[in-house]
Amino acid sequence: MSAPQHDSKARDGAAAGNGSSGISGGVAPAVRGVLPIPDPQHVGLTTYDARDPNTKYPPITMLRPPPGAPNVLIVLIDDVGFAASSVFGGPCNTPVAERLAAGGVKLNRFHTTALCSPTRQAMLTGRNHHSVGMGGITEIATSAPGLSSVRPKDKAPFPETLRLNGYSTAQFGKCHEVPVWETSPVGPFHQWPTGSGFEYFYGFIGGEANQYYPGLYEGTAPVEPPKSPEEGYTLTEDLADRAVTWVRQQKALAPDKPFFMYFAPGATHAPHHVPKEWPDKYKGKFDDGWDALREKILARQKDLGVVPADAQLTQRHAEIPAWDDMPADLKPVLVRQMEIYAGFLEQTDHEVGRVIDALDDLGVLDDTLVFYIIGDNGASAEGTPIGCFNEMTTLNGMAGVETTEFLLSKIDDFGTPQAYNHYAVGWAHALCTPYQWTKQIASHWGGTRNGTIVHWPNGFADKGKVRNQFHHVIDIAPTILEAAGLPAPIFVNGTQQAPLEGVSMLAMLRDADAPETHDVQYFEIMGNRGIYFQGWTAVTKHRTPWLEDAPPLDQDVWELYGPDDWSQAHNLAAEMPDKLAELQRLWLIEAVQYNVVPLDDRSFERANPDLAGRPTLIRGNSQVLFAGMRVSEHCVVNVKNKSHTVTAELVVPETGARGVIITQGGSVGGWSLYAHEGRLKYCYNFFGINYFIVGADEPIPPGEHQVRMEFHYDGGGLAKGGDVTLYYDGRAVGKGRVDQTEPMVYSADEACDVAADSGSPASPDYGPTGNKFTGEINWVQIDIGGDSQDHLISAEDRVKIAMAHQ
Repeated sequence: MSAPQHDSKARDGAAAGNGSSGISGGVAPAVRGVLPIPDPQHVGLTTYDARDPNTKYPPITMLRPPPGAPNVLIVLIDDVGFAASSVFGGPCNTPVAERLAAGGVKLNRFHTTALCSPTRQAMLTGRNHHSVGMGGITEIATSAPGLSSVRPKDKAPFPETLRLNGYSTAQFGKCHEVPVWETSPVGPFHQWPTGSGFEYFYGFIGGEANQYYPGLYEGTAPVEPPKSPEEGYTLTEDLADRAVTWVRQQKALAPDKPFFMYFAPGATHAPHHVPKEWPDKYKGKFDDGWDALREKILARQKDLGVVPADAQLTQRHAEIPAWDDMPADLKPVLVRQMEIYAGFLEQTDHEVGRVIDALDDLGVLDDTLVFYIIGDNGASAEGTPIGCFNEMTTLNGMAGVETTEFLLSKIDDFGTPQAYNHYAVGWAHALCTPYQWTKQIASHWGGTRNGTIVHWPNGFADKGKVRNQFHHVIDIAPTILEAAGLPAPIFVNGTQQAPLEGVSMLAMLRDADAPETHDVQYFEIMGNRGIYFQGWTAVTKHRTPWLEDAPPLDQDVWELYGPDDWSQAHNLAAEMPDKLAELQRLWLIEAVQYNVVPLDDRSFERANPDLAGRPTLIRGNSQVLFAGMRVSEHCVVNVKNKSHTVTAELVVPETGARGVIITQGGSVGGWSLYAHEGRLKYCYNFFGINYFIVGADEPIPPGEHQVRMEFHYDGGGLAKGGDVTLYYDGRAVGKGRVDQTEPMVYSADEACDVAADSGSPASPDYGPTGNKFTGEINWVQIDIGGDSQDHLISAEDRVKIAMAHQ
C-alpha cells in the first residue's frame, strides 16, 4: 500500500506563509548569506503586563529553505568504473540506475578525482580536493596545506549550508574524510558527518568495510549490526533499511521540510562480499576473459549512445596482463572473481532501489533532485594482477601464501564471510572501457570519468537523454544550492567563506544545448596528473598502483589529446609540442592556485607521521585499555614484529571465566586473548589459513587475578614466529608456539576490542556473538619490547597499505 502523498505546492505555501519572523521560507537571500541566520530582534513597545492589549510579538516560526526548494538525494557508489553498470553499457545489471536514467538524464563526461577521500571532500565542499586539504587519503596526510586532510574553516561543506537553511540532513554509509588522528572515540568530531552538516549519521569511518561485520557508528557512538551474516546480514541492506526509516520519519513529522540524504555505501569497494544468489546470476558470462569483455562493452556503449560512434578502444598497457597469458588452471578463479563483483554491484543497485521506492511511495520522488554517481573513481586495480582471496595477504607482502591450488580450493568461498576478496587488475581495466588505466591514475579518464545520472522530473523536462558537457564532482554543490534558491554563504559559523570552485549544472540539465561552463580542470593524485581545457587534455602517468617503482617527477612523459579524441587514444604530443607546453603551463598555474604543489610522491616520509608532520594519537611502548573500548588498529600500540606482553586484571565469577578479554583483528587475521571452558587461551590467526592456539593447563580461579600472555619474537626479520607463555598471577600455566605472524596490518576495518569481539571472530573457539567476557575486566595493558623489526618494512609497502584502504 502506498504511503500518503505530500503535495510539494502545499509544502512551499506553508514555508512561504511563515515569513513574519524572518527565519522561515521568506528569508531574503542577503540574510541567508550569513549562517546561522541571525536571530530576529524585537524592536517596539515592551509592556509590563502580558494582558495589556498593546502586547504584540510575531509568532515563532520554523526555519525553512526558500519556497520550491527540492529534496536532494546523492547516491555515491564506491570503486565503480565507467563501463561497469548496464546503464553505461557494462555487464553488471543495474535496473534501478536504468529506471532513473529513463526518467532523467545521463552525464557521460562527469569526472571525479580518481581517489576516494579526495572525491568525497571535493563533492561535499564544492572545492577542488587540494583546496580542502584532501590531495590524498587521510592515512598519508602531511603538513602541506593541500595534503593535510584538515578541512579549512573557510570552506564549509554544503550540507552545513543546507542544514542552517532549514533542511533535514542525514548520511548513510562511508565517511573517509576524518583525519586519522581524530577517528577515535575521544574525537574531536568536527570532521565527522555530525560535525559537517549532517544531523544524523549511520555508517563507518574509514576507507572500506567488511560487508558482513562492519565497524558501525550511529552519530559518533559505536554500535553493532542488528543481526549476523548467518541471519542474512549485509551492510548495504542495513544502510538502506536505516535510510528508508529515516526518510519516512522525516516526512511523517515535518512534511513541509525538505531533506538532504547522502547515501554512500561501502559497496563496491573490496572486500567484494555478496550473498551467493547474486553472483550466481552471472555464471559463465565472463568465461571469455577481460580483453573480450572490453570489446563487448564498447559495442554496447555505442548502441546506448553513451560514447560516440567513432570512440576508439584504447590499447591495453603492458603492465596489465593479457587474458590469453593467464595460467589456464587459474582462470576459473579469475572468472569467479568477476562474477562476484557483478553480483555485488547488482545487489548494491537493488538496495539503492529500495530507497528510491520509499521516496516514490511517499510521493516525493518527482520533487527530489537525485544524483546517482556510479563510482567515486575508476574501477580498483588494487587487487594485484591475479586477484586475491584475502586482501590482507597482498597488503602484508605475503601474496605467495595464496597459491593457485589454495585459490582453487576456496573458489566456492569467494564473496562469503570467510573471504576478504578482490578481483584482478584485468577486470578493473575492462570496467573502465574504453579508457586507459584505472582508479588512482588521475591522469587518464579510466581513473576519473564516472557515469552519473540526474533525476528531477519537477526540475527539468528531458527524460532518457544523454548530456555530454564536461563537468566535475565540485559542480554538485553549486547545482544543489541553485536548485534550492540558496546563495553560497558569505559567513558560516563566524568564518568568512572562500568562493565555491565549481559551477552549477542546472542550465545544462534543463537545456541539452547549453554551452559548456566548466572550461578548465586540473587532476592530480600521487604524481599522476593532468589538465583539461576546452576539450584538450595534457596528462602524465607518474606511477602504477600495483607496481612500486616511479621515476623522478621531472622524467615523467606528458601526453596530449585533442577535443575529438573521446577516449584519449591518439597522443599528439610529438605533433603539437607548442600546444602541450601551453597546457603544461596551465596545469602549473592551476596547481599553484589550488595547493597542488609541492607534488609529493614520497613513500617513507608520508608513511611516518613524525616526518610527514601529522599528529599521532598513540605514542610510547605501553598502553592501558578498559572494558567496552573499541578502537581502530592505528589507535593501538603496534605489537607486530616484536616481543610484547598483554596483561589483564580480571575478576572471575564462581561459575568460571568465559569470553574475550582483548582481541585485535578478526577472521582475516589477528589475535585474541580469551577464556574458553574456564582456561586462558591465546589464538594467533594467520590470515584465516592457520590458527596457532596456546592454552593454559588449568582454569583461572575465581576472584581477582592478573593473567598475562608473553610473546617472545624470534627476530631475524619480518613475519617471523615466536614463543608464547601464559601466566596466572606471575605463575606460568601454559606454553606454545606461533610459527608465523603478519608483518604490517591485521585488517582494514576490524577493531581492537576489550571484553568482547565486536566484528568477525579472531578465534575459532567462539562465534561472532555471545563472546562477551563473563566476569569483570579492571584493565588491560599492552607492553612492547625493544626488539622491533619494523624498520625492515619498506616505505613503499606502508604507502601501499594506506592507499588500498580508500
